[in-house]
Amino acid sequence: MTNKPLMAKATAVWLVDNTTLSFKQIADFCGLHELEVQGIADGDVATGVKGFDPVASSQLDQEEIDKAEKDPMHKLKLKFNKAAVGEDKRRGPRYTPLSKRQDRPNAILWLVKFHPELADAQIARLVGTTKPTIQSIRERTHWNIQNMTPIDPVALGLCRQSELDIEVQKAAKKAAAEGVMSDDERRKLVSTEQSLGMPDEPRLPSGIAGLENFSSSDLKQENEEEDDAADNADYSDADSFFNLPEDDDDEDEDDKRK
Repeated sequence: MTNKPLMAKATAVWLVDNTTLSFKQIADFCGLHELEVQGIADGDVATGVKGFDPVASSQLDQEEIDKAEKDPMHKLKLKFNKAAVGEDKRRGPRYTPLSKRQDRPNAILWLVKFHPELADAQIARLVGTTKPTIQSIRERTHWNIQNMTPIDPVALGLCRQSELDIEVQKAAKKAAAEGVMSDDERRKLVSTEQSLGMPDEPRLPSGIAGLENFSSSDLKQENEEEDDAADNADYSDADSFFNLPEDDDDEDEDDKRK
C-alpha cells in the first residue's frame, strides 16, 4: 500500500487552505518537502491547482485532523484503502515528457554503447522506452541511426544517477553469478561515476600490434638456428660461387688471337 494520499499536491493545497496544520505535518503526510508546502501557502507553488479533500475521498478522518491541530508533534495517518494496494508499484514504461522524448534514442544509444551488460528491460525502466526500439538501436537498424549521438541519460534528465547505478550493479551481480568475468568486463560493470575515474588502459600502437609476446630470447634462438644451418652447408662445389667462364670460351678467344 502506498504511504502517500492520492493527488498529493492537491491534497496539500486543501490542507493548507482548510486546516491549521503545520507545514511539517502536511509535508510528512503528503510526501512533500516542508519548503514546498510553505511555497504552496505563499502562492509560489502549485498555482492554479485545485484542492483535493482527503476527508471526502476517505483518505483521512476529520478526527485525525482535529487531533493533529491540537498537537503539532502528531503525524497524520492515512486511512487504509483496499483500492490503493499495489499502487506504489509502477506499471508500464516510465513516463517521459514530450520535450525530452526526442532525446530518448540518444540516451538508449549511450546505454547500449557504454553499458552493454544492461538488459533491454533495465534500459526500458531507465528511459521509458520499448524493447523493439532498443533492439533496433542495438542492431543499428533504427531509421534515424545515422543522425543519433550517444548522450548520458542522466545529463538529459531521463533518469537519476542513483537509478542508473542500481541497474548497473544488478547487471554486475547477475553476470558474476553466471560465471567468471574478465578484467575488461569487470571494468564495464561498475557505476558510471567510478568508471569515469579509472585510468586508461595502456594500448600498443597498431604498427606493433601482435608483438607483445615477442622477446629477445626468441631472436637469439632464431640467430642460433641460422648459424647452425650455415655450419652444415655443403661447400664441395666451390666453383659455383664465382660464376667462372667455361673452358670452351677460353679456347675460342685463343683462336681469335692467332
